[in-house]
Amino acid sequence: MTGMATSPPPLPSGASAELLAPAQIAGWSADDHAAALAIFARGCQADPPLRASVQLPAALASVCEKARLLTEAGTVSGEAARVFFEHNFSFWRIGPPGAATGFMTGYFEPEFEGSLTRSEAYPTPLYGRPPELVTRMPEDVWPGLDTALSAARRTATGLEPFPDRMAIETGALDGRGLEILWMRDPVDRFVLQVQGSGRIRLPDGSVTRLVYSGRNGHAYTSLGRVLSERENIAPADMTMDRLIARLKADAGFARDLIRLNRSFVFFARRDDLPPDSGPIGGAGLPLTPLRSIAIDRTIWPYGLPVWIDATLPDGTGGSERLARLTVAQDTGSAILGPARLDLFVGSGAGPGHRAGLIRHPVDFTVLWPRDLGR
Repeated sequence: MTGMATSPPPLPSGASAELLAPAQIAGWSADDHAAALAIFARGCQADPPLRASVQLPAALASVCEKARLLTEAGTVSGEAARVFFEHNFSFWRIGPPGAATGFMTGYFEPEFEGSLTRSEAYPTPLYGRPPELVTRMPEDVWPGLDTALSAARRTATGLEPFPDRMAIETGALDGRGLEILWMRDPVDRFVLQVQGSGRIRLPDGSVTRLVYSGRNGHAYTSLGRVLSERENIAPADMTMDRLIARLKADAGFARDLIRLNRSFVFFARRDDLPPDSGPIGGAGLPLTPLRSIAIDRTIWPYGLPVWIDATLPDGTGGSERLARLTVAQDTGSAILGPARLDLFVGSGAGPGHRAGLIRHPVDFTVLWPRDLGR
């Protein structure tokens, strides 16, 4: 637009950014821009967010505030919402190093049975965040510790690596009263930890909500990838449903495979969340199915609008094109790279099935705040 400079977003070495006009983006004019604006106007992130990301650019925070004021003033039409995004952002198609397109997976909010008391039926503990756990911020430097660690344990003599999954599962946290509830088996807990949030249906029929509260800092290992390589299964055939079925069929096998993933996630109960509300993402805000995405928090700030375009499984044996404006509201240990995203599909078994099928190329176009020269 005349008088408005556009600068590309900062990117890691090897990544590319191509400036596009909205008219060059297939499907842009047909999207529900008002729906995207309503999500964006809720804020870029909570204060503080659930998981820290790169610093929120002042220009993006300013546009978030403008969106809030606009929506509070009254109903915003789809056309007005489209103009808002086009006026305040430039559009940059991001290419990851060595590839022309991005890559996306899907995730969901699962529901499991559980109990607030331990019993023979519910022997697997879920832990709250240990008080000595320290999460590494993007600017932190921890001398003497592996740079790959994203968290550590604070001790009287300084920081040290936090116990890994095997150590925790064999008693490293026993006797401290950190248990917040109990689940049926380690496979359910594993799925919950991968998804990062969930609903637990208690024996009396009530439901408690769980939100991410930290992780032990060790690197995440994809068990689907490990099983695919071990058993010569094509990656495209290694769905979440298939992985879970394999784990559920053999408890000993499941225990040993799950322990290869040294990462361990902690949770907090949030019974104040309305039943129809989405889970809380890394930005500290509720997620919206098929509009909220998880991004690499070391590259992108929360609140960033991202246009995605991909052909995805519909969960019923077919496929559909999904071309729409989403908002970066979450992050994940496996979401690494400038054009890598995880799409929040929804809550429950149906969305969970569909989420497990998504491992597809995607056009990843970032809406980066314009320099309005004001």
